[in-house]
Amino acid sequence: MLYLLTGFSDGGDVFNLFRYLTFRAGGAFFTALVFGFIFGKPLINLLRRKQKKGQPIRSDGPATHFAKAGTPTMGGLLILSALLFSTLMWARLDNPYVWIVLLVTLAFGLIGFADDYAKVTKQNTKGVSSRVRFIAGLLIAGLAAYAAARFHPEALTDQLALPLFKNALINLGLFFVPFGMIVIVGAANAVNLTDGLDGLAIMPVMIAAAALGIIAYVVGNFNYTEYLGVHFVPGTGELLIFSAALVGGGLGFLWYNAPPAAVFMGDTGSLALGGALGAIAVCTKHEIVLAVIGGLFVVEALSVIIQVLYYKRTGKRVFLMAPIHHHFEKKGWAEPQIVIRFWIISLILALIGLATLKVR
Repeated sequence: MLYLLTGFSDGGDVFNLFRYLTFRAGGAFFTALVFGFIFGKPLINLLRRKQKKGQPIRSDGPATHFAKAGTPTMGGLLILSALLFSTLMWARLDNPYVWIVLLVTLAFGLIGFADDYAKVTKQNTKGVSSRVRFIAGLLIAGLAAYAAARFHPEALTDQLALPLFKNALINLGLFFVPFGMIVIVGAANAVNLTDGLDGLAIMPVMIAAAALGIIAYVVGNFNYTEYLGVHFVPGTGELLIFSAALVGGGLGFLWYNAPPAAVFMGDTGSLALGGALGAIAVCTKHEIVLAVIGGLFVVEALSVIIQVLYYKRTGKRVFLMAPIHHHFEKKGWAEPQIVIRFWIISLILALIGLATLKVR
C-alpha cells in the first residue's frame, strides 16, 4: 500500500525510497515486529480468558510437558495478524505472487484455527480429523500451484528447476500441480509436527523464511539471475516483503514463546507458516531447495513416518517417541538443549540451501 507513495516522487525525494525492495523489506520487518510487541500481551490475556484450561496435553507425551498445562494456544494468530498487516502495508498489491502466498497462509491458518478450536473446546488432542485437514489442504495447495504455474514465464510453466545444474529443467506437464500440492501440504504438515517444544518451530521457520526471501529477491532480479545462472521469475522479488514480515512477526511471537512459553503457536500458526514456506518455494521454482533449507522439518516428518510404518510391520519402535525431538527428550536431553541445537542445524541447512544459488 505504501508503494503508492512513489506516485508523489520526482525521483529525488523520500517517496522514492518506497521503490526499493530492500527498504520496504526493512519496513515490513520492523512493522511486524512492533505489531507483535504491542499486541502480544493483550492477545495472550484474551486467549487465556477464553480458553481457561489452555491447550490439552497428550497423556502419552514426555512427563515434563504436564507442567505446561493451562498454557493457551492459537498464538499463531499473533504472527498471522502481524504478517498480514505488514505485508498489506509494504508490498505491492498488484503482484500475483504476494496474493498467492498470502492466501495460502491465511487458508492454512483457518484450517489450523478450526483444529485448535476443536481441541480447546473438547479438551482433547484429536481436534479436526486428519482426513478433513488433509483434503482441505490439498484443495488450497492445488489452487495455489495452478495459479503459480499460470503466472510463471512461459518457458518455466510446469517445469521443475534442478539446483546445482545451470538451466536444467524437467517438464512435469500435468504433474506440476500435484507436485506443487505435495510441496505445500508437506511443508505445512512438517512444520506442524516440529511444533512440539517451546520455540522449536518458530526459529527454524524464520530462518527458512529469511533464506527463501533472499532466493525470491535473487530470482526476481534479472541481473542476479544472469550472473548466478539461475532461472529468472519476474515479480517474485516482492516475496522478500512477505518473508521479512514473517521474520518480524515470528520474533515478536518468540518473545512470548521462549521457554517457558506464555503461549503456544498451535496449528493456527504451524500449518499456516509451513504452507507459506511451501508456497514461496513453488512460486520461486525452488521446491527442491526447500527440502534442504527446511531439512529439519523433513527429518521431523520422516521420523513420524518411519516410526508408524516400522511399528505396524514389527510391533517395535525405531525411536523412543516420535517426532524425533521427543526421542531426545526421552533420552534425557533438556528442552532448551534440544531447541537450541535444532536451531543451529536449521541455520546450517539454510546456508547450504543458499549456497545452491552460486554452485552451478
